[in-house]
Order: sequence, then C-alpha cells, then structure tokens
Amino acid sequence: MPACRAAQRSAATVMRRLAFATECARRKRMLRFTKMNGAGNDFVLIDNREGKVRLNGSQIAHLCDRHRGIGADGVLLLEKPSNRADFRMRYFNADGGEAEMCGNGARCFARFANKVAAAAGKISFETPAGVISAELMDDLVTLQMTEPTDLRLNVQLRVANKDKAIHFINTGVPHVVIPVPQVNDVDVQRDGAAIRCHEMFSPKGANVNFIEKRGANKIAVRTYERGVEDKT
Repeated sequence: MPACRAAQRSAATVMRRLAFATECARRKRMLRFTKMNGAGNDFVLIDNREGKVRLNGSQIAHLCDRHRGIGADGVLLLEKPSNRADFRMRYFNADGGEAEMCGNGARCFARFANKVAAAAGKISFETPAGVISAELMDDLVTLQMTEPTDLRLNVQLRVANKDKAIHFINTGVPHVVIPVPQVNDVDVQRDGAAIRCHEMFSPKGANVNFIEKRGANKIAVRTYERGVEDKT
C-alpha cells in the first residue's frame, strides 16, 4: 500500500507538472519576425495586420538588445490603416518608445509590405508624421515623405560651455544639422548625446546630424539617433 500511494503521488506530481508546462506553452506564443537593414539601420519587422501582437516598451527594448535579444535599432509593425492609406506603420525605437517615423525604417517597411502583403508599385502608409508614399522598383524603394516643417537656420546653441551654430528641421522627426569640416573627426557619441538632450529640444529630444560637404552634390553624414542613444 505505501508503494501504491507513493506511485499515485508521483503520478499526480507528474500530471501537475505536465499541466503547468502545457499552460506555459499556451501562453508563450512564437513571434514571427523579419530582420532588415536600410542604409546601416537595422530593424525587426512584424506583420500585425491581425492585431494580435501587443508589445510593451520593455519587450521592445528586449527584442532590440544586441546581447540578449534579436538586436536592432528599432521595431516596425505593419498594421491595417485607419484612413485611406494602404497600411499603417508603427515605429518603436530601441529604448521601447514609439516615434513618429523613421526614413530608413520606412524604406524597409515598404519592402516588407511587398513581401508579406504582395504590395507592388506605389503604396502608401500612415504614420504619426503623416501619410508616406513609397514606390517599389525592382530592388529599389523610393519615398515621398511629408513636407518638412519648422526650419530654423544658424541657431546659437550653448553646449559644454561652447557656442555652436546649428540648423534645425522637422522631417516628421526633429533633426539638428551641424556642418563640420571633417565629419570623421567628430565624437558623435559625446557631442551628439549632449545636443540630443539639450533643453531647447526637450522633452522628446532630437536626432543630431553632423554633415561634411564633399563636392557640389555630395555630403557625408554621421548621426546620433534619439531612442537608439547611439550613432547610427
């Protein structure tokens, strides 16, 4: 009898553990994603047209973690539109915060829509910055972005006890633009972070672009990106 009771208890324990494991498996769903790269920015793209993917900020930050997650500059969700556009694009920075849009991300998004939703030719998608149009031509993606606003030239900015002449423009996302003689000599991490967090651009901050003119129609750009909090 003692042996029988022990066997019954053992069987009951196994059944409880099996039930627990089954419940865990039910709650944990696999996340299907695509990894893409646009001009050096990399993204995790997710088809969420069914609306079943609900990620919070910490989950997005975990996905973008390059050591413990997938690793990316941001996450893009493809969703059904709420207006007359073909799709809705939601963009989240690597810190988990949602941003208005991302130019390189939008190009990847258009190609992703082509792959998963058979979108071809000219397509449109809504963003918090407005409706973006994209044209797909073989392997190329070109964008018609919203009109830039809030252009401010030659603004004097006090950073680290020095005055800097900067330009500002909002392309759907705020950008500080700083001409420099040699873009490769700039400490993008240090200088970009200081300007990105300047009180003039609070509370959301701004992307910081250091540019060097290299001819009549050519410039070199290095960027410190808010949300990623690194050079991109």
